[in-house]
Amino acid sequence: MQDNLKNKILFSQVVALLQNARLQVLRTVNSTMVYTYFEIGRMIVEEEQNGKERAQYGKQLLKGLSEQLTIEFGKGFSVANLENIRKFYLAYSISETVSRILQIHNSETMFRDFENSNSSTLAMNSKNEIMQSLISIFKLTWSHYSFLMRIDDERERRFYEIESEKYNWSVRELKRQYDSALYTRLALSRDFAGVLKLSEQGQIIEKPKDLIKDPYILEFLGLPELHQYSESELEEGIINKLEHFLLELGHGFTFVARQNRITFDDKHFRIDLVFYNRILKCFVLIDLKIGELKHQDLGQMQMYVNYYDREMRLEDENKTIGIVLCQNKSDLVVEYTLPENNEQIFASKYKTILPSREDLIQLISESI
Repeated sequence: MQDNLKNKILFSQVVALLQNARLQVLRTVNSTMVYTYFEIGRMIVEEEQNGKERAQYGKQLLKGLSEQLTIEFGKGFSVANLENIRKFYLAYSISETVSRILQIHNSETMFRDFENSNSSTLAMNSKNEIMQSLISIFKLTWSHYSFLMRIDDERERRFYEIESEKYNWSVRELKRQYDSALYTRLALSRDFAGVLKLSEQGQIIEKPKDLIKDPYILEFLGLPELHQYSESELEEGIINKLEHFLLELGHGFTFVARQNRITFDDKHFRIDLVFYNRILKCFVLIDLKIGELKHQDLGQMQMYVNYYDREMRLEDENKTIGIVLCQNKSDLVVEYTLPENNEQIFASKYKTILPSREDLIQLISESI
């Protein structure tokens, strides 16, 4: 029996090792492919620059290259795809990270000098160093970069790139977060240093306010914006789409309870949703409100937060956070209801349809 146990342990360890190896191989293949496209884009751009005095040279170049590559490698090298590869190089060759690598290795000069170099070994080693450095920064799939390169603002593009890598976003989730203007919702509430931090590190949660978004976008619930639904229907929709709601809440959230009953003085109260945030090590209470936010709603949340702080919170945990989600609110009502220097109670709007990016940015601007 002991031998069987040892065999099972060995088997599980080998399986884990092989699965990890497969994952690493897949990541390496993806990174190498993206780097290869980057290099193809560089070659196309440099060739275009050499022949730029000739009209329509770029179009002729891509058409001829497409025909030759298709004969050699089959599908995947249409003129449209080669144009995307070219745009990818143009977008990422000017990024700070790539530029830094190219400057460190002085690559543009080196690539020209290598062709005339008497030391082919030195040239090859230096090229390999550049290649490995660039491969190491291209950690997503080509499908991710095909979408990311359409984002003009480099800081915004870098933010979504970091978040996709850090939290293993699929391309679909990346598009959803971009369409809901996640970067804008976070950036507009920060100063210049905070915006730089977003583009360099992604979303870093250090204090309660870092968790809060205004508005929250709940289009995945499938509830029309003007439909007269109840708070219970809204709650039921969130529970049915809990995974999507956790993604919208942000990083580090785990679900604890719904309709959590608390009792004192023979009176019962129910908190709509209770979560725990592992990053801040605190409970997060959410109350759902249909229509305009009232000052009583904030007072009720303050009571819930006080109860959790005094009865539920452990000594090594941080103070409870309360979020009231409402369809509409007066910022002055929030300001005068909550205490100065408040860091525990927050009121945010929610939208059950996805507005256009322009409307969403306008909505966010009005909230800060």
